[in-house]
Amino acid sequence: MWKRLISFRNWGHVFRRIGPLLFSPKIPIWEKLLFAVPAIVYCVIPDVMPFIPIDDIAVTLFLMNFFTSRVERKYLQP
Repeated sequence: MWKRLISFRNWGHVFRRIGPLLFSPKIPIWEKLLFAVPAIVYCVIPDVMPFIPIDDIAVTLFLMNFFTSRVERKYLQP
């Protein structure tokens, strides 16, 4: 798992796929909100967790990775 998180190939894949997945009609809106709402809430209200040294970018990247892998596994399997 950690090897995948620091892999440039994985992040290239995530950045290429996040836009098309968010605008895809095949993905239900609730799945898209599962990514968007926590990312927006954390960026707007970062003081909810003041003692955890995680940057807004790191949280957003984690959510992007989670969303991309979950949606591709669940909805885009042949």
